[in-house]
Amino acid sequence: MSESRFAAVVLFDLDGTLVDSAVDLLNALNVIAEREGRAPLPLAAIRPVVSKGARAMLAVAFPDRDEATRNALVPAFLAAYEASVATHSTPFAGIDAVLDAIETAGSRWGIVTNKPYYLAKAVIASMQWSERCQVLIGGDTLPRKKPDPDQLLLACDALGVVAGDCVYVGDDERDIIAAQRAGMKSVAALWGYREAHEDPRAWHPDVLVDAPADLLRVGVLQR
Repeated sequence: MSESRFAAVVLFDLDGTLVDSAVDLLNALNVIAEREGRAPLPLAAIRPVVSKGARAMLAVAFPDRDEATRNALVPAFLAAYEASVATHSTPFAGIDAVLDAIETAGSRWGIVTNKPYYLAKAVIASMQWSERCQVLIGGDTLPRKKPDPDQLLLACDALGVVAGDCVYVGDDERDIIAAQRAGMKSVAALWGYREAHEDPRAWHPDVLVDAPADLLRVGVLQR
């Protein structure tokens, strides 16, 4: 692969883009459900909202409770998740080949996620990506997170590149908005987590891709 096949830096969202973490998150949520006297949830119930974070998953588990009551469960949910983080999580099929190709071409890649940094770091370690990932920005790294562009711009600063030399790949609308606000090319990952009513075409990404292997098409990850 020639270097021209890729932007200088390719940044990725984590959950729903690089890693299928839904089962581990479901198991953590069901720990809280059991503590609260609720029946366990099936994977299909939470998979569409995984990319929207802990509060969205708790809203599915406890739709009858108000936001403040649900939010009080966030620390316990995150603790349950941390206790067995990445036990069942795996890269989506084809992701490893994409990362290999980016590196072979002489480009760099990193991760910008709304997941708390300590949890994202643990997931990356479990994937054996710690030495390969050139930058990791978590949801608690800065005061603002996606859809604001701050995290993406910080990643650029850390790597010494301008946003126009980067591409951002994500599966949620907030990923595309953040990339647009940062001034970088956006790629919508259609294999990720989203609700039935969501139409990624309405997000107006620069590119839509059906599967990780499609990221290797000429020009998809090129600035």
